[in-house]
Amino acid sequence: MGIQDTPEAWRVTATATPFTGKKTSMRTDQVVMPDGSTVSRDYQVHPGSVAVVALDEEDRVLVLRQYRHPVRHKLWEIPAGLLDIPGENPLRAVQRELYEEAHVKAEDWRVLTDVYTTPGGCDEAVRIFLARDLSEVEGERFEASEEEADMELARVPVADLVRGALAGELHNNCLVVGVLALAAARAGEGLDALRPADAPWPARPFEA
Repeated sequence: MGIQDTPEAWRVTATATPFTGKKTSMRTDQVVMPDGSTVSRDYQVHPGSVAVVALDEEDRVLVLRQYRHPVRHKLWEIPAGLLDIPGENPLRAVQRELYEEAHVKAEDWRVLTDVYTTPGGCDEAVRIFLARDLSEVEGERFEASEEEADMELARVPVADLVRGALAGELHNNCLVVGVLALAAARAGEGLDALRPADAPWPARPFEA
């Protein structure tokens, strides 16, 4: 028997937004439970994100090391960014992030997987892509600022990232999910069987 997540929306009797930040906000909903009772649910409202496992010809993944203040760590991550524009095409967004963060472009794009990062407390949806046939982008580099100005860039073998994820040495959600999805796809039907880069994404519908 196959299993599949299904959309469902329980009745909300009232909603409030006690905090609005630069990119995200907090929302409080009064949600009717199956027994008829009403409970309060607080969660972060997020525009959504894209990320990319950029795989080179030597079977290495392009990774970045960046300071993340909420967890007080410098984390190794894959290139990623917010969907800042409502309805933005996620492929174009992730191509922009790969260029800005790593000055790299790719000729072959697939969808690795789609995830909700923390569905118990945030509505963030992330689409993780696989990019192959990489090359350096000519011209001036994007000028980084704030935490990104201190980023380190490396290319790390897939096997080392898988080992690090399973050993508890790497913790970034998109990196861990992305490299394990890559390994699973290889062990299954292969990378060419992955969904096309423009596959539908109901969690964040986009324009073509």
